[in-house]
Amino acid sequence: MEISFAFQHLVNFLMLGLIYSIVAVGFSLYFGVVDVVQFAHGDVVALGGYAGLAGILLAVAAGATGVGPVVGMIVLALLATGAAGALIGRYLVMPLRQASPINVLLITLMTGTAIREALRLFVPGGSNPSPFPMVLPDQLMTFAGVSMRVSSLIIMAAGVLAIFGTHFLLSRTRLGLAVRGVAQDEETARFMGIDFKRVVILTFVLGACLGALAGIMSGLYYRQVMFNMGLMLGVIGFCAAVVGGLGSLMGAVVGGFLFSGLQIFATVALPIPSAYKDVFAFTMMICIIAVRPTGLLRERFEERV
Repeated sequence: MEISFAFQHLVNFLMLGLIYSIVAVGFSLYFGVVDVVQFAHGDVVALGGYAGLAGILLAVAAGATGVGPVVGMIVLALLATGAAGALIGRYLVMPLRQASPINVLLITLMTGTAIREALRLFVPGGSNPSPFPMVLPDQLMTFAGVSMRVSSLIIMAAGVLAIFGTHFLLSRTRLGLAVRGVAQDEETARFMGIDFKRVVILTFVLGACLGALAGIMSGLYYRQVMFNMGLMLGVIGFCAAVVGGLGSLMGAVVGGFLFSGLQIFATVALPIPSAYKDVFAFTMMICIIAVRPTGLLRERFEERV
């Protein structure tokens, strides 16, 4: 195998692994704090992608140059998804915390469908893929016979910073302490003066903002966004979170890179069409779940995020 061919697959592995991991971290955050699976999360990712695209177009229309479109992309994506996350957490999930889990599952599924259909109906040409402009430096770097675009390096660096930043936030800040306190024992956290409602809403905002980053990364990497892109990303992210250990931050990262690695392995090493890479990856993940139902990194209650 040529070194350039192998390097390109390595870049694909890292890029997809980061996107899947960030989506999976969102699922683990929701489950870790309020014991719910937020099935609209994948569509929030798509919302972030489209909001980022709108931010670019608005910045360009306003005459912004240089980093202006990048700032517009990030700010509008975070505002849109943060607001969506806060609304979902406050008005859909919290009122149903004492209800049957099937109620939360249904309402988040319906919310995801509403977001997806809104993108399809209200975005001009929403039924078709929308081109995502490359607003990052896109020069081609060559070193030791391999090439890589600067934009890919920036996207991966942003993904790594997001994961480590989330870990730092949860483990080294007062907000992280409150989140971990609520996750371990809600009643005790209330007695200690922690505002449970505020922590839950901020958790949903954080998870949604991570989804926005995943949507932007996907849009920049594939140079397009589509109204239903969150369907597959949501399924893969949830699968990665479960395999890694639902409620575990590092487990979500492990699960995301594992799924990406299985896809790349199926594409490169197996005598099957590349279209079947997802079938192979999901089959392997099902086998792992059958062997380790609690996940690869078994959740320890006292360390739950």
